[in-house]
Amino acid sequence: MDLREKIIESTQEIFSTMVMMEVSVSPEPALEATVHNECITGLIGLAGIHKGLLAIHMPNKVAFAVTGSFLGMEVEEVNADVEDAIGELANMLGGNVKTILSENGRDISLSLPTTISGQEYNFQQADTSAEKTIISFDTDSGSFQVELQFEK
Repeated sequence: MDLREKIIESTQEIFSTMVMMEVSVSPEPALEATVHNECITGLIGLAGIHKGLLAIHMPNKVAFAVTGSFLGMEVEEVNADVEDAIGELANMLGGNVKTILSENGRDISLSLPTTISGQEYNFQQADTSAEKTIISFDTDSGSFQVELQFEK
């Protein structure tokens, strides 16, 4: 099973069915960004047979377009609606990853979704030996990244 392909498939399915947006894998290789500017990150922790986290890093303008499409409303600032929408996307994707990684999702628990946002913030794991998969996606509004980290 190719985890990267499953994440791509899950992300595209969630965006097309729930957000009513088409996303494609960026032709540019995903670079690890530890500093995010004017961005929001949705996070889900994974615990059990696999420990780690799933994060969606979205520049504000992409998050506004995604939230607007998801909730059917105009959004122009990071507010509770944007935080809820990006957190829920991380939650849905985390649920899919949980199902991919364990038999019927029984061996992995997910945390509640949380979000981080701001003008500038650092995002890096404490365990530098963690296995990472980072995939960039393109939308009509810009690009965003999905990052999955596992403890080895």
